[in-house]
Amino acid sequence: MAIGGLLRLFERGPEPGHLDVAHNGETYRIAIARSTRSRRFTLRVRAASRDVLLTIPARASLRSAREFAERHSAWIGVRLARLPRPAPFEHLAKAPLRGVDHTIVHRPGARGVVWIESGEHGPLLCVAGEAAHVARRVGDFLKREARKDIEAAVARHARTLNVKPMRIAVRDTVSRWGSCTSTGRLSFSWRLIFAPPWVLDYLAAHEVAHMVHMNHSAKFWAVVERASPDVKRAEAWLKAHGPSLHRYGAE
Repeated sequence: MAIGGLLRLFERGPEPGHLDVAHNGETYRIAIARSTRSRRFTLRVRAASRDVLLTIPARASLRSAREFAERHSAWIGVRLARLPRPAPFEHLAKAPLRGVDHTIVHRPGARGVVWIESGEHGPLLCVAGEAAHVARRVGDFLKREARKDIEAAVARHARTLNVKPMRIAVRDTVSRWGSCTSTGRLSFSWRLIFAPPWVLDYLAAHEVAHMVHMNHSAKFWAVVERASPDVKRAEAWLKAHGPSLHRYGAE
């Protein structure tokens, strides 16, 4: 490459990781991901992160990417508007715990951290301490409850299937509710604590079954159905309600 070409390359700098598209007075920030496997532009509105991802072929130009996004700006606006509204963890807000709505009640003068009480109109999730700490304390409590339920469900199914997981991780995953590696490392979304217990139990059975069959073959599904009686019901529930679980705790 000529020296002049090198200079122009360095002057251009690194490629931006996003682009902004305007439509009807709104500006949408769109993340860009290049993929060697992509042969066309693909737009996706992600409910979990409440953002927009544009996947483009490795050799595509940013100008073409922008033109594609601008042509679909109306679609982007409609899909973003359809996302469930954020439900922050704050005083008098509701959050489901094991599929049952609980009302968050801030009790600054009380002792303790987070506890559950019966209320006149349903169960309460009570939080002590300063208002600035309510969201974090509720989130920490729910994550601990999720880990407890997930570990218990995994242990139960592992005994049934005679397998031994190497490790269980509980994270705020975006694309999957659970996963299993070939070495027996399991990972789950803590947001399963919002779902009914039989949904969490099914996900635990699903991932533990991957330790028997690392695929989605008929043999794999036979193992899952033997371990969990709620496969179809849980899959239907996740399809209908799963995206909304990511709105809890969002600002």
